[in-house]
Amino acid sequence: MLKKFIAGIALFFFLSVTLLAQQEPLFSQYMFSKLYYNPGYAGTNNAICTMGLYRQQWVGFKDMEGNEVAPLTYTVNIDAPVRVLKGGVGVSITSDKLGFQESINVRLGYSYHLETASGTLGLGLMIGFLDDRIDFSKFKPVDDDPLLSQLGAESEMLIDASLGLFYKVPGLYYIGLSASQLLQTQSLPLSESGSVALSMQLRRHYYFMGGYTINLPRSPGFEIEPSIFFRTDGASFSADVSALVRYNDRFWGGLSYRYQDAVVAILGMKYKNIYIGYSYDITTSAMGGTRSSGSHELMAGYCFKLEIEKLKQSYRNTRFL
Repeated sequence: MLKKFIAGIALFFFLSVTLLAQQEPLFSQYMFSKLYYNPGYAGTNNAICTMGLYRQQWVGFKDMEGNEVAPLTYTVNIDAPVRVLKGGVGVSITSDKLGFQESINVRLGYSYHLETASGTLGLGLMIGFLDDRIDFSKFKPVDDDPLLSQLGAESEMLIDASLGLFYKVPGLYYIGLSASQLLQTQSLPLSESGSVALSMQLRRHYYFMGGYTINLPRSPGFEIEPSIFFRTDGASFSADVSALVRYNDRFWGGLSYRYQDAVVAILGMKYKNIYIGYSYDITTSAMGGTRSSGSHELMAGYCFKLEIEKLKQSYRNTRFL
């Protein structure tokens, strides 16, 4: 989205403080990266899972001087159920590069599970550690800027939190509501000029996702999985509406539409416990056409269950002692 790029490099004035806000990355295959957006999901799959996503957005987009400034993001998410904790744990590691800004985000989370008659409700909390780096020396202001002239390559460590609710009925549907960067942590001033200061600040995000599985009685090998994903940070809004068709739980393909941004084609397959997927965004916003050639996204994952065999019980017959 164009607003994501602008927000990453623009300077916003609020009262006497100038803030550089940090937006969260967006994935087209959000249905395979639920943990990233919702800590309540951790462990609800009843398996140990590792999912990785690599996204190259707006391929070929450059600034006026020919620098590659298109977003480049990858994330690895690991979660597992832990019965002794009555829930699940999760780890998310994300690298996001946007223009002259690069961040590494590590999140550690726990989800408490409430079992219902038909499904599982996860109540999750994640603590995030964000290392944010910006090379201000590459900014080219139209007029001389006393704030930027004092800066070079700067970095800050910010700590924040996320909360989420995730409810899942296996084989039928799921629904999730979450919020990230709740504390909207702000760094110390990086540069000051008179009464104006420049600093980094995280921006709170809200998410809603849901999906449903439709079985086809006349074609038992096929399933249709429609889903939705909404997100907002108070300044921008994004809505994805998707539908995947699965065959024998081994192959899938489908389409997704992101409001005023892109049409997405998704393909994937499962071999034993390994998942592989690919999506291509056909950009419909101003970032498409001659400015970029769309966005590519790769997904790979592995899930397995730990089955602990029960120890065989034995007893001694006193007759043979």
